[in-house]
Amino acid sequence: MNDTFHDHDHEHEDHAEMPLEEDHPLWAKERIELRSVGIDIGSSTSHLMFSRLVLRRLGMALSSKFIVVSREVTYESPIMLTPFLPGNIIDIQALSLFVDQSYHQAGIAPDKIDTGAVIITGDAARKDNAEAIANMFSRQAGKFVCATAGPNLEAQMAVFGSGVVDKTGEGNEAEDTGMNVDVGGGTAKLAIAQRGAIVDTSAMNVGARLVVFDEHGCIVKTEEAGRIIAEDMGVELKVGQVLKQETKQEIASRLADCLFNVVSRKPLTRLTQKLMITSPLSFNGKVGFMTFSGGVSEYVYSKESQVFGDLGPLLGAEIRKRASQFPVPMQEPACRIRATVIGASQYTVQVSGNTIFISEPGLLPLRNLQVVTPHWVDDTVTKESVAQAFGEAFRRYDLEEGDKPVALALHWPWGPSYPLLQGFAQGLLEAMKSTIARRVPMVLVFDADLGKLIGNNLAQELPAKYPLLSIDGVDLKDFDFIDIGEEITEAQAVPVVIKSLIFRC
Repeated sequence: MNDTFHDHDHEHEDHAEMPLEEDHPLWAKERIELRSVGIDIGSSTSHLMFSRLVLRRLGMALSSKFIVVSREVTYESPIMLTPFLPGNIIDIQALSLFVDQSYHQAGIAPDKIDTGAVIITGDAARKDNAEAIANMFSRQAGKFVCATAGPNLEAQMAVFGSGVVDKTGEGNEAEDTGMNVDVGGGTAKLAIAQRGAIVDTSAMNVGARLVVFDEHGCIVKTEEAGRIIAEDMGVELKVGQVLKQETKQEIASRLADCLFNVVSRKPLTRLTQKLMITSPLSFNGKVGFMTFSGGVSEYVYSKESQVFGDLGPLLGAEIRKRASQFPVPMQEPACRIRATVIGASQYTVQVSGNTIFISEPGLLPLRNLQVVTPHWVDDTVTKESVAQAFGEAFRRYDLEEGDKPVALALHWPWGPSYPLLQGFAQGLLEAMKSTIARRVPMVLVFDADLGKLIGNNLAQELPAKYPLLSIDGVDLKDFDFIDIGEEITEAQAVPVVIKSLIFRC
């Protein structure tokens, strides 16, 4: 409907006093505003971004599911060089101070954050205290922030933040498939998006700070990947050594060669194989355009000229040279150095429907739940078939039922049929005996609007005060991990961060 339409036959002089749609008490159940934070701790730089996300319920589709309708950046922190202590240990206190200052400058209290992600990327993720850093920022950054360091997730965050996913979904046939290459201090993450969805990811040890120099040009730090490249050249890297400019240039050139070996999707050279973190890209379709993000992209697109004691300017120039000769046209992304953090801030969250069941107020948040997807072999939902499906699902994931909480992702195409729901409930109780006996939280995630109905029915069969969560309206698949945040009271929904893993044949 056109928003400028007016029904003049029903206008009144006091129409200005009518309440706005947003002021109506029912509006809070249809619309959600979330404050989200993305925190990117990289081997080269660290920074934060705060965003405001607006979600609306799909009421017209007779669904309780919420979808994101707008994303707005509300604050970008300065970009700082990630601080390290002697021994290549990340300086937790310095990072903590930086985060505290960023919250203060943004005017946001940590307990006002609803969702988001701490992403410890690249070389930083391999430091001795990376796990401690993730835990610290998860506690300090807000009541609901996930922390991860997986290269596949980093690639996904960057391809979202770069704008490639959105661009491939715009309907332009010539640009329905795009590749983003995010090159940071220690690693490069590659992702291919097609028609608005990620279809492939890969990661390798190519970055600007594989060899780091002081103001006099002396080596102060080397990473294994940098030493691998140097050894291939017949050069030994030593701390305190001054490298010739030609040697630095050759290291950058070989790093760029290995990167484009993966970009081109050709058989890997022996040297490239040594630098791979994950499997190479396997998507064999045509790519319409490519973009670069991450710290090195500032040099690729000639946006930065300052030198930070690493290979950044040389590597950026070598990448630009190869990209200009590559058959896939290079475009400039929506975000360059901040691509990963904007992906973490704006693209990690779904929100459940508002037909949910939470047994205990203190049950949430729940973090890092592995998704388990039972599959029914036929349309007959009985106690026996459900119990069998759950047992097979746990075996498929090499999990022992009752060992830890998992998220049971349930496809339900049959509607609220009482006999089928009864068969499901009885089969679930049979299959989850150890979980129930050990009082391990039971988490059900439906694609249909059945969360509250199933939760109420199960609660009557379970022991008193048993920890049960039953939500709906969330799309999950095999190899996902999820975090579930505290309930958004007004909307009677919960935020869900989905941390997907991509596997290829």
